[in-house]
Amino acid sequence: MAAWTKRIAQARWLHAAVGFVGAEYLRLVMRTSRFVVEPADIFERFAIEQPFILTMWHGQHFLTPFFKRPHLPAKVLISRHRDGEVNAIAAARLGLGIIRGSGDHGPEFHRKGGAPAFRSMLAALAAGDNVALTADVPKIARVAGLGVVKLASASGRPIYPTAIGTSRRIEFRTWDRSAFNLPFSRAAAVVADPIHVPANADDAALESSRQAVETALNEITLRVYSLVDRRGGDADRG
Repeated sequence: MAAWTKRIAQARWLHAAVGFVGAEYLRLVMRTSRFVVEPADIFERFAIEQPFILTMWHGQHFLTPFFKRPHLPAKVLISRHRDGEVNAIAAARLGLGIIRGSGDHGPEFHRKGGAPAFRSMLAALAAGDNVALTADVPKIARVAGLGVVKLASASGRPIYPTAIGTSRRIEFRTWDRSAFNLPFSRAAAVVADPIHVPANADDAALESSRQAVETALNEITLRVYSLVDRRGGDADRG
């Protein structure tokens, strides 16, 4: 990449412009799509359980602002990577608080700002804010990492695995199997039962909880696409 094109790609004004367009595009998708939500009373449950931890697979996170409600204050974890700057601008425009850093607890944890981000998420939960983050191990699709379960153990707050999908979408052959949601869709949001992680959980308990998160996310992802693609029994509701 030439030096001038690199400077443009890193320009704050460009990030702001793309973030603005991205936020307004997501508003269009949310306003023109007909949502089915399971369970139907999930927002009432959220109000009782908050603060909570919302987690989803990477690549299914674009419509997370769909869950924003005035009585459900939320902050979302967004990476420090250059691409994350655009996501942060879009999320802020959609009314979400921003925490920058990595949810990974692997070798890159400290370099990617994981420790400060983890402390910020704990502080947000302690202050009554709900926190949203993706569950995947970085660059490995559909494998949950330990970050979200360690956060639940340290905070004492429940994890709500969540999946969102639309009938009209572009599916990319990227590591995260990202789906670009399109307007005028049948859309579904499915939330699994909460997962509680014991305080001071040992390695075995953390791994058990990690597997529970992974299993729940895979199950509700299948359910979401059965709803929006009208596959299976009652998938033609909404």
